[in-house]
Amino acid sequence: MKPNFSLLPLLAACLVTITSQAENWPGWRGPRGDGSSNSTTPPLKWNAETGEGILWKTKIPGIGHASPIIWKDRAFIVTCDLDAEVRQLIALDANKGTILWKQDVIKAKLEKKHALNSFASGTPATDGELIYVTFFEAGDSEVIAPNVGSERKIFPGKMVVAAYDYQGNQKWLVKPGEFISAHGYSSCPVLYKDLVIVNGDHDGDSYILALNKFTGKTMWKTKRSYGIRSYCTPLIREIDGRMQMVFSGSKHIISLNPDSGEVHWVVEGPTEQFVASMVYDGELFYMCAGFPTYHVMGIDPRGKGDVTESHVRWHSKEVRCYVPSPVVIGEYLIVADDRGTANCYSTKDGTRQWLDRLGNHFSASLLKANGLAYLFADDGMTKIIKPGKELEIVAENPLNEYIYASPAIANNRLYIRGEKHLYCIGK
Repeated sequence: MKPNFSLLPLLAACLVTITSQAENWPGWRGPRGDGSSNSTTPPLKWNAETGEGILWKTKIPGIGHASPIIWKDRAFIVTCDLDAEVRQLIALDANKGTILWKQDVIKAKLEKKHALNSFASGTPATDGELIYVTFFEAGDSEVIAPNVGSERKIFPGKMVVAAYDYQGNQKWLVKPGEFISAHGYSSCPVLYKDLVIVNGDHDGDSYILALNKFTGKTMWKTKRSYGIRSYCTPLIREIDGRMQMVFSGSKHIISLNPDSGEVHWVVEGPTEQFVASMVYDGELFYMCAGFPTYHVMGIDPRGKGDVTESHVRWHSKEVRCYVPSPVVIGEYLIVADDRGTANCYSTKDGTRQWLDRLGNHFSASLLKANGLAYLFADDGMTKIIKPGKELEIVAENPLNEYIYASPAIANNRLYIRGEKHLYCIGK
């Protein structure tokens, strides 16, 4: 399908007449945890080769796939210095791109991981007072990796969670759980009230836990039903007066009470391993996964107990989605297939409206702003689309650098972590 670039002047003319309230991007997938921004003037055009739309570009030392987070005039990002085997937290000036400080969090041997993972993949979170980070610390004892097709040896270890203030001072560091996975570590902290919630799905005794955000003390820890790796970040919503924390992993989809870790409801299956986070539109939660089988589902969250047969409103097996998290815009769910295709589903009944190749491969999760969906291909090409019964491409924007991290939008600016640089895009 041909891009409809004629929409750009019209969109720009409409957008400049509206003022949006500045919004931080405080953690994984933004302020609502679903990839959504309230920006009414999000960037639509940029080109890293010509410099169009690039406000600044800063080289980030080390390697990492974690997203940048933004709070007012500060940006935070984590990385791993491969030579020193050190995981680090970096603070930048969000307006200028200047690195303000860099702190070593842990020094530990480089763990075994999936080729598309990194040693710093857990997106930090902040409440404007402290920054919370999480990494994996490998131990010294080598074992045969569980749940893999071909035999290999790995080093089990521990989850590490730490808190820093805005001057770079460490406030606390804890190691609240064991962890083992041949694919590495990629958990993201979620802030809820005075809790820091971290998912510990792995190939051993899996769990999810909540820490006191001021001290790091474990407040609750819920054992998972199965010991198998998944990398999903929970999504928290209040629905009909009941707080629900919903996520997939450990061979099921589950809703927990974020205050206590107690189970509200569960959908068994539909597969073993999950990576993409879920989204919610006020009616249904939408899940896309996984491995070894692939699924897209719409789930009514108003049940209790085992709702496998009663509350799955629709279920599609048409798309091989796994890593990128989707977005829901109006009556459409946009799902990216890792292999480079995009899919548009009706949220009402799960019928697929269209399927088209929009990239070479997708690792980054989707964003949405002002009714548009942003899809970031691994080769650095971003395509902006307008959801509908037919595909409508609004813009195509090259970065000329690989993108594996999910970008962020704050203050009407787009922050993209490339393989080597952090970019700020806007006007």
